[in-house]
Amino acid sequence: GDYFVLNGNKFWITNGPDADVLIVYAKTDLNAVPASRGITAFIVERGMPGFSTAQKLDKLGMRGSNTCELIFENCKIPAENVLGALSKGVYVLMSGLDLERLVLSGGPLGLMQAVLDHAIPYLHVREAFGQKIGHFQLMQGKMADMYTRLMACRQYVYNVAKACDRGHFNAKDCAGVILYSAECATQVALDGIQCLGGNGYINDYPMGRFLRDAKLYEIGAGTSEVRRLIIGRAFNATFQ
Repeated sequence: GDYFVLNGNKFWITNGPDADVLIVYAKTDLNAVPASRGITAFIVERGMPGFSTAQKLDKLGMRGSNTCELIFENCKIPAENVLGALSKGVYVLMSGLDLERLVLSGGPLGLMQAVLDHAIPYLHVREAFGQKIGHFQLMQGKMADMYTRLMACRQYVYNVAKACDRGHFNAKDCAGVILYSAECATQVALDGIQCLGGNGYINDYPMGRFLRDAKLYEIGAGTSEVRRLIIGRAFNATFQ
């Protein structure tokens, strides 16, 4: 026909409350085998009859990025709004998924840098037992751990980005950079809190926000567990 009718809900949509145009993946062939082959990508515009958004989610972190649920109730989508081929939406989705993981890995780099920007000066201002706490060996160890994690992640992310820019990219490393940088960012934020002691545990300082923001990178755009599966399967595929 001239249009498709969408019904259903989709949770956890980043920028859902703010977007004017959305790409929606919907099931159009219920009998397709495997099931992923029956998905079609649609361009949906705000204001289309039958399309609405629910209230914003009250997240722990990333509060500057609004997230909500999308609701479709007999929403008519013109056939001309199909993106790509009918029932081939999975190819549209997968075409950008690896690069999405790579791009997102830049976020943890910024968070780790922010932790260092706040923690290192603090360690050289705060005093205990007559000296700056940054001169205690355990605090020097914290500084070293935070710095080396950031630098290792930065080099990994930049090297993979450079390879992708030259047309050489693979799912293994795109999953690897977000896996490693996300988990390092969470640990660096925890170390930053520890460096500030009690001040790290109050909202007068930003360390708690850095931790809450960092944790999302282990969950969103595929969890750490899924990323490990991708890497493991990539190795296994070379021995089949």
